Amino acid sequence: MERILKAARASGSLNLSNRSLSRVPEEVYKSLDSVSQDEKWWEAVELQKLILAHNDIVLLKEDLRNIPSLTVLNVTHNKLTQLPAAIGDLPMLKSLDVSYNSISAIPQQIGSALALLKFDCSNNQLTHLPSSLGSCVNLAELKASNNRISILPEDLSNCSKLMKADLQGNKLEMLSENIIAAWTMLTELNASKNLLNGIPESIGNVVRLIRLDLYQNRISSIPSSIKGCSSLTEFYIGSNLLTSLPSSIAELTQLGTFDLHSNQLKEYPAEACKLRLSVLDLSNNSLSSLPPEIGLMTTLRKLMLNGNPIRTLRSSLVTGPTPALLRYLRSRLPADEETAAATPNKEDIVSQASRLSLTSKELSLGGLGLAAVPPQVWSSSEITKVDLTKNSIEELPIELSSCISLETLILSKNKIREWPGAILMSLSKLSCLKLDNNPLKEIPADGFLAVCKLHVLDLSGNRDSLSLQPAFSCISELQELYLRRMQISVFPSEILSLRQLNILDLGQNLLQSIPEGVKNMTSLTQLDLSDNNITAVPAQLGLLEDSLQVLKLDGNAIRSIRRPIMDRGTKAILKYLKEKIVD
Repeated sequence: MERILKAARASGSLNLSNRSLSRVPEEVYKSLDSVSQDEKWWEAVELQKLILAHNDIVLLKEDLRNIPSLTVLNVTHNKLTQLPAAIGDLPMLKSLDVSYNSISAIPQQIGSALALLKFDCSNNQLTHLPSSLGSCVNLAELKASNNRISILPEDLSNCSKLMKADLQGNKLEMLSENIIAAWTMLTELNASKNLLNGIPESIGNVVRLIRLDLYQNRISSIPSSIKGCSSLTEFYIGSNLLTSLPSSIAELTQLGTFDLHSNQLKEYPAEACKLRLSVLDLSNNSLSSLPPEIGLMTTLRKLMLNGNPIRTLRSSLVTGPTPALLRYLRSRLPADEETAAATPNKEDIVSQASRLSLTSKELSLGGLGLAAVPPQVWSSSEITKVDLTKNSIEELPIELSSCISLETLILSKNKIREWPGAILMSLSKLSCLKLDNNPLKEIPADGFLAVCKLHVLDLSGNRDSLSLQPAFSCISELQELYLRRMQISVFPSEILSLRQLNILDLGQNLLQSIPEGVKNMTSLTQLDLSDNNITAVPAQLGLLEDSLQVLKLDGNAIRSIRRPIMDRGTKAILKYLKEKIVD
């Protein structure tokens, strides 16, 4: 503990998470008082960040006020039943996470933490929020989901800088007109799974709202003022009591996802067919017919209609693919209107994908034939997944380097020739890279150093990209490796060092043999060696009998294993090979 505290005095950050602590060590409350003789006391810094997550702590002492420079306090997943009043004596506190405890009340003193920007008290036993929270006028993010809160204090209207509010899973019966009117900076509001019986008229004032989730409440109507939410991209209001939609819904020009499932809608208004939606869920309503104008919604990728008493459409259309349904509905329109339903404009699709990425954190621009990615789509640095499949992209956009949260990058079926090492090096969180079916030139010897944290790598179909000795060993955390159709004639020896590899696909290559060292790849669950030139399989492969679930050898001229055994599948093959091992 002393070593950890010493490091904390040097950095100002102390992480004691996942240590099965039942209490906070006393030394934490008086960090600077414990400076040892071998330390330079004048270089010690006050504690600014304290992480106590995932322990068994039952009490935070009032001594917390002895750490006045604290800016981050995280005690999520503990056994707290209350917070100390001293929480108000932390004038620099910006982020407070007390989620997943058993707290029944937040002390009024929290209102003195005037610097507070983020407050997470979700998954506790709160019946109310303190009115003093309204004094935290800089609050930008509030998470109070999964409690027992029945009403919000009116003082929260003072939190006019709030951008995200998560109130899911409480017992709220109403959202105050004054509070909603004041939250003009709000971009995300989640009040799903409550007891709300309406939406305040003032919702129209929230012009920056991007995502509105009111799923599973008791709402019977949507106010016409909803048209004021001009930035709304995702609207979830399924499992409510709606019987109709206001005509003003058609003015939500940015809306991409509209979830209306499990309501009591008897019709979908023709005016709403002007929306350029990607997803429209009308399942489990009371629709007996559909306006043919829905066929003009050519941006729709998914239209869900199951669970409606629709008599004007064949069941195969209702449950079938969306494009077929849209074509049928268009055919019911007058000829001039049907002709007007042109293929959706590429610019509109790109713009819509960019808007959706703000909340979904995923940017999907696959199959658009893009030669370059428009720079305006990179509106969020928090994107975790980018899919650019089936385009004509030759070079990755430099803006991709700013996506520091990116975890998945799919570049399949493009025209990328050069290994994008510089950009990949900047994506420190990247865990999945798919570059299959590109005309990649040979990857530099140190190329894989840029992606050493990958879990999934697909280079299939890049015939000239691998050197004779590709340095796979530097991707030590790799779990899936796909190298199909790459004209590989010799099994890359460095693959044998990938001890976490679960899936290895070397199908459709020119391999003639498999090294005995494959026996050490004990994490393998799938091995595809199909369609090669292999004539014999090492008996040592049978040692993977316990772990290997799928072994594909078809398409080879293997003579060392009789055909009846091959036909009986993986387990039979591995058992046969294991029995052939000479002691």
